[in-house]
Amino acid sequence: MLKENGSHPSPRIAQERRLCSDTKGCVFDIKRYAIHDGPGIRTTVFFKGCPLHCQWCHNPESWRRDPEHSLRRGRCIRCGRCVDICKVGAISLVENQPVTDASICRLCGECIDACVTGAREMVGREMTVSEVMAEVEKDVIFYDQSSGGVTFSGGEPLMQPEFLLALLDQCRGQGIRTAVDTSCYAEPDIVKRVSERTGLFLCDLKHIDSDTHERFTGVGNGLILDNLRRLSEAGNKIIIRIPVIPGFNDEQPNIEASGKLVASLQNVVRIDLLPYNRGGNEKLTRLMADMELMQTETPSEDKMNSITESLGSYGFEVKIGG
Repeated sequence: MLKENGSHPSPRIAQERRLCSDTKGCVFDIKRYAIHDGPGIRTTVFFKGCPLHCQWCHNPESWRRDPEHSLRRGRCIRCGRCVDICKVGAISLVENQPVTDASICRLCGECIDACVTGAREMVGREMTVSEVMAEVEKDVIFYDQSSGGVTFSGGEPLMQPEFLLALLDQCRGQGIRTAVDTSCYAEPDIVKRVSERTGLFLCDLKHIDSDTHERFTGVGNGLILDNLRRLSEAGNKIIIRIPVIPGFNDEQPNIEASGKLVASLQNVVRIDLLPYNRGGNEKLTRLMADMELMQTETPSEDKMNSITESLGSYGFEVKIGG
């Protein structure tokens, strides 16, 4: 690679680039042609691992940092191949259903290879920065045509800061626009380092009351709100994303408090409202993890319109669905 003046980069810079490209992280999905994760057409890279365990989570497969098995029971024909091939005896048939003991499973993937129906899958894999960038670069023409780019999401991308920072540096070096979709639950130093490398954050705002926030997500919101203010004061553009969860945060006092908080911030581009759906519950049935998610109703159109009107009264553009 040549520098702008036509000379080769110094050995030190070349080595740093190689080290950056070799940095590894765990990714559970890369979605191309995404249109709801920031401006234009985007590639969304989903990091595995999240410090929050939201009871309505749409991606429960993102909670654990490491790869894990999933089983689509509707595809399973109970052939027993997975039981026979497992060398450590982690899989057994119980009432004609395959059951995996996660404490024994070595995640070798042999049972996945042996599954003739594709019922078994590995969720998440270790990837290098260069491997992720190879996927990202396939869509550069669409970024240029639509003012799009790459969004790093999750899970929580700030849980893998060195991987995220290396990817942001690589994108910046190639002139690719970036955004980070985050809960803002991370050490301030990490948030600062990331904010210096990207101009747009998609920040979740789940509930204003910290006790309620902790009861439904596992963590309070003090650090989250502090980081939101830091991003605002640093001049970063912010899209606020509010998941609308009946029985959790859809009552008018919380909506009004959310509007006032957002109005106190600078550089807010707009507010996205994300109505609850039950997709996470179906995904949860595939995992070996011991988790539970809430089940509630999707908010009505009237409810979503009412929230849109309330938040719009603070002077923001408000979109339903992002």
